[in-house]
Amino acid sequence: MDILFFLQESITGAIQDGVGITPPTVGAPVGNFSVMDQLMKGWYIYVPQLIMSVIAVYVIIERTLTVGRADKEEANFMEKIKEYVSQGKLDSARNLCGTSQTPVARMIEKGISRIGKPMEDIKKAIENVGKLETAKLDRNVAILATIAGIAPVFGFLGTVFGVIVIFRDIAEAGSLQIGTVSEGLYLKMISSAVGLIVFMIAYVGYNTLVTRINKVVNKMEANAVEFMDILEQPTH
Repeated sequence: MDILFFLQESITGAIQDGVGITPPTVGAPVGNFSVMDQLMKGWYIYVPQLIMSVIAVYVIIERTLTVGRADKEEANFMEKIKEYVSQGKLDSARNLCGTSQTPVARMIEKGISRIGKPMEDIKKAIENVGKLETAKLDRNVAILATIAGIAPVFGFLGTVFGVIVIFRDIAEAGSLQIGTVSEGLYLKMISSAVGLIVFMIAYVGYNTLVTRINKVVNKMEANAVEFMDILEQPTH
């Protein structure tokens, strides 16, 4: 329910019971607002939110750099692999894969090392490397989904605590002034805003990374299929 409804009910009930609660005064002083002071008062809500935001930003930056490196590929990589394999220059093909240091290159290198064995064995070896590389790309990305899920909950928790603080301050002061309820309102509003900001950072970062990772995985699958086609072609 709206906080104004609770306040109105409290005032009305107090008046009916004969309790002398002073109504809000127009132009009542609100005191000096200090962001640091408010953060210190609501540390039990803001500290977890701050930790979540730092973790989210770190994961986004670290995974973005990792996926960016994985997405890079030497120009005409598969054409060179096809040329080396068709000419029987397997050492040159392995050296090319070793210098590339990408998930695609590691998959192809594993396939080259299995040349001479049944095609099914080569295919399974490539698939196993592909699964490992995909797991490396997905590492810690689920943390962003978790943060995106619980960040708004902390914002709502701050709202609840803010309402509790408001009623506590009214009960202790015995009057309803802007300054009396300001601490609870600050806690309520700031925690909700921070929770939404952390949610947006984690949510956008998660979806962006998932999209980029899927792009790399699709490229890995396409190159693996192309490599198998190369092996099935007759060598010269």
